Amino acid sequence: MKNDNPQGRVLIGSLLLIFGALALLDNLNLFRAREIFHFWPMVFIFVGALKISKSDTTAGYIIGCGFIGLGGLLLLHHMGIIYFRMRDWWPVFLIFAGLMVIFKGKVGNQDKLIAKDGNQDAICNIVAVMSGNKLQNSSQDFLGGEINCVMGGVELDLRSASMQTEATLNVFAMWGGIVLKVPNDWTVVSHGSPILGGFDDKTVPPMLNAKKLYIKGYAIMGGVEIIN
Repeated sequence: MKNDNPQGRVLIGSLLLIFGALALLDNLNLFRAREIFHFWPMVFIFVGALKISKSDTTAGYIIGCGFIGLGGLLLLHHMGIIYFRMRDWWPVFLIFAGLMVIFKGKVGNQDKLIAKDGNQDAICNIVAVMSGNKLQNSSQDFLGGEINCVMGGVELDLRSASMQTEATLNVFAMWGGIVLKVPNDWTVVSHGSPILGGFDDKTVPPMLNAKKLYIKGYAIMGGVEIIN
């Protein structure tokens, strides 16, 4: 059971330092940081770019582009280039969620990740947008996959699954939660980066480290819990 991600710590620490320094300079009347905070929609663009850079599935790219598009519209609105009211456009989120639910199976079949033996269960692609998914995977040659959770919840039970040596699972939880249940003989190596969220690894390390599950990704104002 390990949780070591120096890049994630540097990123989070740098963001805290920048926001803290700007707030301090603003309080001391040395710099008008409030003008910079008008560009807060850049946060959505940053999240979207982060998601696209770490994704290997079509669903991940769609979610990343959605965040970039939302951030771009809000930024242009605050800059006075365009004008729109969010209360007029909130049904777009429902339309987007409906499309994700309808085409969830088709999107999952377009993954770049392909199992060597043709076993579809060997690689999982789970999407939960304003919804919940409770699934069980019993593949005997689990290779990993990707889980995307936005304003929803995912519970993946892998206790009946097995792997050869190693597998990598990319996770992305924003305003939602992911629960992973793994077998007792798996060693979990967590490289996740929490941003105003958390990665909670509650697994008990086995005596032998023959099978390793690498957890990568981000928990943004959400949580990822791993138990065995």
